[in-house]
Amino acid sequence: MRAMNRERQPDLPDTETEVEAEAEESLPAPVLDLGEAAPGALKHGIEVIAGFAKHLPNKPGVYRMFDRAGEVLYVGKAKSLKNRVTAYARGMAHTNAVARMIAETANMEFVTTGTETEALLLESNLIKQLRPRYNVLLRDDKSFPYILLTGDHEAPQIAKHRGSRHRKGDYFGPFASVWAVERTIDALQKAFLLRSCTDSFYENRTRPCLLFQIKRCAGPCTGEISIPDYQALAGQARDFLSGRSSSVKQLLSARMQDAAENLEFEKAARYRDRLAALSAVQAGQDINTQGVEEADVFAVDEQAGQFCVEIFFFRNKQNWGNRALFPRADRSLTPAEVLASVVTQFYDDKPPPRLVLLSHPVEEIELIAQALSARAGRKVEVANPKRGERVDLVEHARKNAREALSRKLADNAGQSSLLAALGAAFGMEKPPRRVEVYDNSHIMGTNAVGGMVVAGRDGFMKSHYRTFNISSDTIAGDDFGMMREVLQRRFARLAKDTAEKETAETPSVGASDPEAAAASASQPDEDAFPSRPDLVIVDGGKGQFEAARQIMAGLGAGDIPLVAIAKGADRNAMRETFHMAGREPFKLPPRDPALYFIQRLRDEAHRFAIGTHRARRKKDTMKNPLDEIPGIGPSRKRALLLHFGTVKAIQRAKLDDLMRTPGVNAATAKAVHDYFHDA
Repeated sequence: MRAMNRERQPDLPDTETEVEAEAEESLPAPVLDLGEAAPGALKHGIEVIAGFAKHLPNKPGVYRMFDRAGEVLYVGKAKSLKNRVTAYARGMAHTNAVARMIAETANMEFVTTGTETEALLLESNLIKQLRPRYNVLLRDDKSFPYILLTGDHEAPQIAKHRGSRHRKGDYFGPFASVWAVERTIDALQKAFLLRSCTDSFYENRTRPCLLFQIKRCAGPCTGEISIPDYQALAGQARDFLSGRSSSVKQLLSARMQDAAENLEFEKAARYRDRLAALSAVQAGQDINTQGVEEADVFAVDEQAGQFCVEIFFFRNKQNWGNRALFPRADRSLTPAEVLASVVTQFYDDKPPPRLVLLSHPVEEIELIAQALSARAGRKVEVANPKRGERVDLVEHARKNAREALSRKLADNAGQSSLLAALGAAFGMEKPPRRVEVYDNSHIMGTNAVGGMVVAGRDGFMKSHYRTFNISSDTIAGDDFGMMREVLQRRFARLAKDTAEKETAETPSVGASDPEAAAASASQPDEDAFPSRPDLVIVDGGKGQFEAARQIMAGLGAGDIPLVAIAKGADRNAMRETFHMAGREPFKLPPRDPALYFIQRLRDEAHRFAIGTHRARRKKDTMKNPLDEIPGIGPSRKRALLLHFGTVKAIQRAKLDDLMRTPGVNAATAKAVHDYFHDA
């Protein structure tokens, strides 16, 4: 990307400069409906934007709009920054959302780029990083799984991979689910006998493992197969995953026939099994293609102001699964606008295929193709097909998008009714938007953890879950003390974040337009998920309730409804007792939908806390004492274990023996000796 120039707000002169805006760079020009934007705030926002527009170059770039608290409102790109920002300064907007955005704007920043393609790439990066309120945002930001065939070892490993691609090798994907990756790896192990073990496991083998015995690995670790022959197997797997499956199957079929003609029936049977495994990979797809070898298919559907984008992945003429995304977007946007934004953001951290098919015609389809080609380093075609097999693929994706969005709307309606029933059961004036449930888990006070699960109108909000490692200062087994510590940390952090936000949003003294400053402060977003709970539920009886109530009252959260749920007699469901302030302990009717919902919430909190506790306990169980010694990294730890065999032998070793360990210097040997001998 070419050199970029950052421009700050200049001094605002009193006169306005008229700039001719090209039609494609201007916002639509119907009369502005102020909507929720106060006239004073709107006027102030226009003045701020106009001041920037006077000094902008007629070049492509990216602009950011900020509110008074410094939060990013919107990130946009433009072929001409001057023309685009001037359109905002004229007060031209076609939706209430744009009017509110203009009214809330207190500052802007700009980055000029060499081309509009560079501006589009930068825009998608900034949207994913900053998540502005008025942009189309992808709610599902989980990475997609890939198959990795490593290239940094003489015996390549096949493995599932997520995240950044820091390891050398070939990556195949994306797959829509982990299940699809594991199924494919399982079949590839049967077909090509590739190892799935880690490099450290491989280096320390002295005899073949179970995978060799069940014919899932060729056993290169112990010389059961030569390295050149194993690398040939890895090359066949690479060819198969790269689309050259026919040649691989022909090769295996020819070898099977040769073995049979030579009366080597066991060898022929092994080739037969490998061919069957490859056929299972290809036949296990829902729909496959004949004329499309590598493509991603995007289809969007809109219902009741919500959007769903369904993505199908096709590689090697095989369907590798699909994923439904539910972006957050303003209701005024068209499906084509949402689709264009999703496509550019989707490939921010993953390579695009050679073909991208869209369900709607997008205005900037050529620009998107140029941006994806620049990102991939090769030509990428982006098309809205009108005939042939490609149309069938798009229609299939569109149908799945429609069905997925219908299911989600139905689930949300059911979830909303459950939240309403929950609010009514606990005497709340309106249904809670955010419910937090707390539980602790430990064994005799060891590895104690607290878990917080969060539920809202979209169900369990797992990205908001939190774990709390309870400190050793809390008395072992003191459930009340553990609950106090968890809630103390949670609501102290909440109070701190709230105070910082209020400070940032306070208008500065001597503001030129107090009315505009007050009106342009951030308004609550009804679609945004709140950070402050409307209802808190703790697992426990009266003791846990009192501990929680005292902590919340001391941290300014005493107005949040608090409920403690105690298990029924004999720990049976349907007999739970509830504790609330100002009410005697009570029970809900056995068939009350709210009771079933509360049980689901409690069980989810219980599952989450126990899972976190078990993970921490397992980590402690497998902890190596060498990890606690300063200066002992993986290499020196491996050297010590290879030389002495066990940690106990290292503990008993004398200083002279430690110093003779290859790869361990005198200072490290003394540190190890002193650690185990309290010197």
